[in-house]
Amino acid sequence: QVQLVESGGGLVQPEGSLRLSCAASGRTFGTVTVGWFRQAPGKDREFVAAISWNADNTYYADSVKGRFTISKTNAKNTVLLQMNSLKADDTAVYYCAAWSRGSVYIADSYAYWGQGTQVTVSS
Repeated sequence: QVQLVESGGGLVQPEGSLRLSCAASGRTFGTVTVGWFRQAPGKDREFVAAISWNADNTYYADSVKGRFTISKTNAKNTVLLQMNSLKADDTAVYYCAAWSRGSVYIADSYAYWGQGTQVTVSS
């Protein structure tokens, strides 16, 4: 069993930055691929980024490439999502999730989910 807790969301102006954190309890992220997804009101949950268990591989949605960076802490028990140059379209609830099997780009491939943290980009 893995419990995931997201933090770091909030209100930010366009072109601003936020850093989201995903902390794990029950086990570390040392052997787990972790992903970030987001869901805006009235829309499906969509893939944002993922990082492999050993941090050797990262994956990004086209919409965030060059603006968002996913990383793991040295202890590998926290996954970070640095978000720069934020746009209004980035407004959503952001979720981190622990991958189970299948494509890292698909929500159904993830077995454990956090409760989410709200990110609002507005002037």
